[in-house]
Amino acid sequence: MSSFLPPDAEDALVALGQRLRERRLARNERQAVLASRLRISVPTLRAMERGEPTTQIGYWVTVLWMMDRLGELDPLFSSRQDLFAEARRRHEAQGRIRRRARRIRS
Repeated sequence: MSSFLPPDAEDALVALGQRLRERRLARNERQAVLASRLRISVPTLRAMERGEPTTQIGYWVTVLWMMDRLGELDPLFSSRQDLFAEARRRHEAQGRIRRRARRIRS
């Protein structure tokens, strides 16, 4: 799909889009109807359902609001957890694993 996202992030967006599509289909709602309710175009909704990374985050927040799940954003960037430190820790751990694997192969 896109080369600027890490594979895990890309997979998460695709899964999110699939869940949005499944929810819409479970409600027997056409794309045109949901797009109208979200005040977005049908092509934008299609992009969201495909997990396109260029979709504006505001559209996703609107979907969460519409599903009464806006509160699920609260833990993000909360003062209790440092997401950047966690990402750095994971990145460093992956680097150690790769270095270890290279040494084993050598």
